[in-house]
Amino acid sequence: MTLGVLMLVHTDLQRAEQVARHWIAAGCPVVIHVDAAVDRQTFKAFKANLSDATLVRFCKRHKCEWGMWGLVAASQSAAELMLASFEQVRHVFLASGSCLPLRPVSELTSYLDARPRTDFIESATTADVPWTVGGLEAERFTLRFPFSWKKHRYIFDKYVNLQRRLGFKRSVPKGLVPHMGSQWWCLTRQTLSAILQDPDRSTYDKYFRKVWIPDESYFQSLARLYSTSIESRSLTLSKFDHQGKPHIFYDDHLQLLRRSDCFVARKIWPRADRLYQAFLDQAQREPRHAEPNPAKIDRIFAKAVERRTIGRAGLYMQSRFLDQYWENGVSAAPYSVFQGFAELFEDFDTWLTAASGCQVHGHLFAPERAEFAGGQKIINGALSDSAKLRDHNPQGFLTNLIWNTRGGRQCFQYGPSDLQANNWFFAKDPNAQISIISGAWAIPLFKSNRNFAEIRKQAAKLQKIETDFLDVMRSPWAKARVRIWTMAEFIEAPMEPLQTVIDEIGKQTPRRLSEAPRMTDLTGFGQFLQNLKNQGMHPYLMGDFSVSSGETSDGKPPRKPYLVQ
Repeated sequence: MTLGVLMLVHTDLQRAEQVARHWIAAGCPVVIHVDAAVDRQTFKAFKANLSDATLVRFCKRHKCEWGMWGLVAASQSAAELMLASFEQVRHVFLASGSCLPLRPVSELTSYLDARPRTDFIESATTADVPWTVGGLEAERFTLRFPFSWKKHRYIFDKYVNLQRRLGFKRSVPKGLVPHMGSQWWCLTRQTLSAILQDPDRSTYDKYFRKVWIPDESYFQSLARLYSTSIESRSLTLSKFDHQGKPHIFYDDHLQLLRRSDCFVARKIWPRADRLYQAFLDQAQREPRHAEPNPAKIDRIFAKAVERRTIGRAGLYMQSRFLDQYWENGVSAAPYSVFQGFAELFEDFDTWLTAASGCQVHGHLFAPERAEFAGGQKIINGALSDSAKLRDHNPQGFLTNLIWNTRGGRQCFQYGPSDLQANNWFFAKDPNAQISIISGAWAIPLFKSNRNFAEIRKQAAKLQKIETDFLDVMRSPWAKARVRIWTMAEFIEAPMEPLQTVIDEIGKQTPRRLSEAPRMTDLTGFGQFLQNLKNQGMHPYLMGDFSVSSGETSDGKPPRKPYLVQ
């Protein structure tokens, strides 16, 4: 009898009883602390069920709240009873009711017998602890925390802020260096008795009562005063997610737990019948005599945390929505946005489809409907062309479209008449290729048969919208590949920018374009812009158009030289 076990039990008492019997079957005495929050009738029934176990004791009960002193008090009471009742115990192992031995108890006792003077307790200074969550590292030892973080979060935060403003700072007891680590330890009788019988224990207890999460610092700090040999690690496998919450092990973690070679694991799901059956059945297990090595499975947990926090690029769901600090790519695949091309060129969609091999949509964010390629009403992922559904979550509409059409590049038209809710999304998305012919929105107005007063008013509105859009695209925070041409600049030599855009899409083998899409007739467009100026509206986004721009002596638009290879 060299190993004694302390069990802190809160819920699922039937599993705690099962594990307790497993410990005593191997000759290990067990002292059980049952949370005072458990009702008296349930406690009496649990105690009666173990009345036949001579190696089981029940200690004084304390109310245990997360982050509060009760967990330390429970450990103290259980440890005092263990040391007083079982003199042969050399090592004391602290566990919870949800802990499960992964290897035969005989292997653990043999391991500890080979290290009779070694204390196994994770113990590191605050400067060396990378896992604290919540911003309270050194402050947990210098401020007072009388309020429960879980039950009284508002008061907890207000009281912390008040102490910071007042410059309040507690003094650490002389000679004590605060350390932190896992709550689950295995201490020698000498070290544990020295902590519990220290003449200054009342001073230490008074100090740690108002420390935040004292169960992760009380024994971890005091063990440094008395231990002659500390292994700063826990013999219990416990993994935590990015929010500091413990991972729960289920039946499908069976092989993972076996691979760790750890002696004990927490936190086990109480209905993981397969785990309890596999690890508590001594007859089917062979001794391995391996050093506990949780690093074997660290890669899997790191991958799980990565998937949980940053997910897959462009995939959003209820369990993992976009977070600007964790995002792993805002969209799932590259896509292209064209502004002004459909206005300047006739049948641009058809030409681009043939030239690039991509799926080319119309104006996906047009006011009336989403103009899917081929006039489709429903597209991959059951996305509807309904403007009402799209406008409820424009970003979700776009990311769903790109996710559901992975493997094929999506191209679509955009303009100042469209819904502008995704402008910053476009700009910050490295997958976005945005090509803009500024001022091309004026062409439909030029060709429209509307009163000029209405045209002037609409032109002023569209110019302002496009100006704001261009400001976003030129932002220093923009990560998209953005190319901007004025309309006058573009029509002077359209082949070069079109070739650049097609090469960048890269869907097909790069080749020189043999033809360009047919440009719309711009006869009279220069005079149209001058008329806008005469009416008090200054159209500056188109570039420098003279009154006769786009006209020849016969009244036809000039032909542009196209290079054919």
